[in-house]
Amino acid sequence: MKDAILKDNAEFVRALDAAIGAQNPRLPALEYYTEGEGAAAAQQWVKSFVDGGLTVTGTVRYYDRQVTVESKTKASLTYCGDESKGYNKVIKTGVVKKTKTTKNSYVVYGVQVEKNAKGVWELVKIASTRGAEKCQP
Repeated sequence: MKDAILKDNAEFVRALDAAIGAQNPRLPALEYYTEGEGAAAAQQWVKSFVDGGLTVTGTVRYYDRQVTVESKTKASLTYCGDESKGYNKVIKTGVVKKTKTTKNSYVVYGVQVEKNAKGVWELVKIASTRGAEKCQP
């Protein structure tokens, strides 16, 4: 069960990046892996890139992924993101907004997922904290 949860969470992250790249907060792949409050949060995140004329480039590394299974249909995950090599890129000009690595380059995520009728572990809530101590190198 934990492997399925981790797989679907990884696919959610890929779908989120794809939605940013497509400049589409309602990208079907993103909607497939989100529901309710989680879907609204993901759409708002993508919309912030669209409104800013930005996309993403570079690499973000995710690590220390931990799953807590609460029931057959509910679980939570925590994981870290190293955004030190991930950047925003201005779509019109192609300029990459490189930033210096700071403690805020490391983010901890806390998510809640629920298994839907199709067996997909959908993100229903997400919270993140930049500069999280547990994610510092």
